Amino acid sequence: MHKQIMTVLVFTKLQTRRFFRDRLAQFFAILFPLIFLFVFGGLNSGSNNLSFKVAIFNDSNSVFSKQFVKQIEANSVFKVNKTLTSQSAAQDKMDKNQLDGMIILPKNFGEVAPGQTTPSGQIQVLYDHTSSNTGQTLTTILDSYVKQINSKLASAPQPFSVAGKELNSKSLTAFDYTFAGLLGFTIVGLGIFGPVNVFPELKKQGILRRLHTTPLRVWQYFMATMFSQAATGSISIGIQFIVAITIFHLKVDGNYLAIIAFTVLSIFMILGIGLAIGGWAKNERQAAPLSNIIVFPMLFLSGTFFPRFLMPHWLQTISDYLPLTPVIDGLRLLITEGKSLAQVGPEIGLILIWFVVIYAIAFRVFKWE
Repeated sequence: MHKQIMTVLVFTKLQTRRFFRDRLAQFFAILFPLIFLFVFGGLNSGSNNLSFKVAIFNDSNSVFSKQFVKQIEANSVFKVNKTLTSQSAAQDKMDKNQLDGMIILPKNFGEVAPGQTTPSGQIQVLYDHTSSNTGQTLTTILDSYVKQINSKLASAPQPFSVAGKELNSKSLTAFDYTFAGLLGFTIVGLGIFGPVNVFPELKKQGILRRLHTTPLRVWQYFMATMFSQAATGSISIGIQFIVAITIFHLKVDGNYLAIIAFTVLSIFMILGIGLAIGGWAKNERQAAPLSNIIVFPMLFLSGTFFPRFLMPHWLQTISDYLPLTPVIDGLRLLITEGKSLAQVGPEIGLILIWFVVIYAIAFRVFKWE
């Protein structure tokens, strides 16, 4: 038994060395997932702070109106375009969806009317009918801002009030969903496309045939491949974590050891699909179409690039049982929601079921030549 384990370790070392000598394999295992991370990270990790792009036109000469403009420009909610000098130019920007609205302070705005003791005036908010929701929100925010000013100028009793309370609960950002899906994409690339591309070439060169003449057994070859892919996969995923945390400010609430253990188990399971396809196929013409038929439905239905809750209910039910679904769901729960391995027990159970089924098929269809 000791000799058999040593054989596994030797082949693990050989396959890992082969990976670091193959620049194309390094590109698809490390750089290619990073490209997706930067693309989707850039799309989904923007600031969640509400802001509006506006132009302000002050037609009043009152001191109050000038102070009001300065306060709006200093407020982070409003991104004031100071280069626009006319309403027609602002209208052109609005037509091109480069401006959310115009804030117009009419004449006499901020002046004290006869018989009054405080300044007054009405702000005009102009917005395009194609973005009415944005315009109404902008109007509501400005109205709230003006009410604050009114409360300071006229101290009338307020019979009603609103109190806000922050709930101590976690909500996931778009990038939180995306990152777990991208890890799933990386695992698919390592576990399926790696063996599918390598095995037919090894058969073509006669390398697997020569290995078959040695005491090496199929289970030893599978285990060596599993350990090698887990090592290279851990490097690739580790780099993605570093980039996501330092550049896209991913907050990891889970335990890193639990995340590593779950990731390795996921790599082992998904790798079985690649071993089955690559071990069965005689050449690339057989392997490529079959791998695409299996991979692409999983990528699009398992929540890799967008949340599954956006799908119809019947489609969510189907996707629940795909091999990649518990991988992505489990990673998301562990990383962003801080769940423990015990709390992702259903996901681990489904992965183990698929593990048994997939490797039963892989051992049955594997061919050395």
